[in-house]
Amino acid sequence: MSHHAPHRSRRPSVPRPPSETALFSGVYGLILASALAAALDSPGEADEPGSDALWILLTALASAAAHGYAHVVAHRMSAERGGVRVGLRAMLAEWPVVVAALPTVALLLTAVPSWWTESQAVETALLLNTLLLAGWGAWTARRAGRGWAASLRAGAADMLIGLVIISANALIK
Repeated sequence: MSHHAPHRSRRPSVPRPPSETALFSGVYGLILASALAAALDSPGEADEPGSDALWILLTALASAAAHGYAHVVAHRMSAERGGVRVGLRAMLAEWPVVVAALPTVALLLTAVPSWWTESQAVETALLLNTLLLAGWGAWTARRAGRGWAASLRAGAADMLIGLVIISANALIK
């Protein structure tokens, strides 16, 4: 007679939804990348998509570090002790800001070999980021238990942020 442990069936792992902090930072990163791409693409100036992509990436890194550091400063006011480890953890938790900027950086880099113009890359990035904002808005509303109509309204409202950036970009240029 075999004395093996009973076989337990494993449930397929269901991906956990991103945390509120990750979503906050991701939305912030998308908006930051969109605003920077629109501002850096100036008519009449020579196309420098590689330089602009680097500026967006460095600004996203600096913003993530600054946001994390702001948490560290605020954490000092609490009664909890944490020191350097808590500070580093807070700054590293802002990685979604940088990740959200990567599609914009990648699209700008595709303009380096002259596959298309920097303006076309920026316009595509603004459109993509606007659609991502709409998708995240609708998805988070659904995850919160709202019906389809309310979720689509939430996505449309979030999409307005991207449309404002696109409109400002068009008006300024």
